[in-house]
Amino acid sequence: MTTTASTTTSRSRSTASAGKAPSKARVAPKVTGTTPVLALDAGNYDLKFFNGNSHPKAIRSVRYQLPQGRDAVSFSDASPLIELADGRRYHFGAQAYKYRRQQQTVIENKVELARLHLYACLEPLNGGVSDYGVHLRVSTPDPARNGEDIKEQLIGVHQFTRNGVEFRVNVEAIEVEREGMGAYHYANTQGIIPPHGYTIVIDIGGGTWLTRLVDADGEVIDENIMDRGGTYELAVAISFDHRLTDYLGSSADPCIVMDGFRVDHVYADTGLAWADWLDEYLDPWFKGIFQTVKAQYTPYMPRVTRFLVTGGGSHLISERLQGHELFAVMGDPQFANVRGLYLMTSDTQLCMTTK
Repeated sequence: MTTTASTTTSRSRSTASAGKAPSKARVAPKVTGTTPVLALDAGNYDLKFFNGNSHPKAIRSVRYQLPQGRDAVSFSDASPLIELADGRRYHFGAQAYKYRRQQQTVIENKVELARLHLYACLEPLNGGVSDYGVHLRVSTPDPARNGEDIKEQLIGVHQFTRNGVEFRVNVEAIEVEREGMGAYHYANTQGIIPPHGYTIVIDIGGGTWLTRLVDADGEVIDENIMDRGGTYELAVAISFDHRLTDYLGSSADPCIVMDGFRVDHVYADTGLAWADWLDEYLDPWFKGIFQTVKAQYTPYMPRVTRFLVTGGGSHLISERLQGHELFAVMGDPQFANVRGLYLMTSDTQLCMTTK
């Protein structure tokens, strides 16, 4: 099925970074030559993507749909403003927090948002080119259940405006991989995976966590996908603690708590921190994960030679796993999956993933 996001170009209603709306979106020249490849990991916390150059990029997976009469705050590549042909506008990233009632992917069905997430992550190619074909390599927790839906949303021609630039992108081909296997492949290239025995990949994300049991040939022989239990569940538990609620006068926003997991465990700009009592919630949370893993794979445990811990939430438990010979925590775990997806493609020119 070919999905066409729009068939006509649109006049931008977005506000430029200086606060003025451009009279018309800029149209960049069309690309020629080899079709680029994009790897996208659209996670519940971050949208990660990689073009094979420099470092993978991330956009906070939160958005705000602007009313027709509302001007946008400033946009950037890290907080892009997307406009569709029908006039709907969506502001992604940290700037979305400047509006009321922003929408958080972690409490939604991210598969249904695949097209919007793609638009947020598509950037002009070298030279400012925004009219081009692309091959996608994406990941999702359960390709058997959601792979076809993602393909139907993304394959074909898409026309939209991003940060005042008109895009026409033709998704010519798409491969959907199991989430976490990109990280496994990347770890293998780094010499982290033993050449024999089984590896258990534990991918701890924002909304979900999952495991894959992988043999020495790289074949998945068992798996477990938990729809909940990621860092959002930990944040929800912390959000009701009276050491926060007494100060705030209400329960804390779990999504702001999740942001605090990345920045010194502080609640926004209030200076209120939970670092001193985090362990009260962290210990039962991660023990619950590993008890589930052990129960799932009990018959295989004698042959397991590596537990590979990855995902955006793995930094919360990395210190607890240091010194345990069987465990390896990916460096820069937020981007391990998207890096691996890029390496898995035979055409290493551009890449992107969906979590």
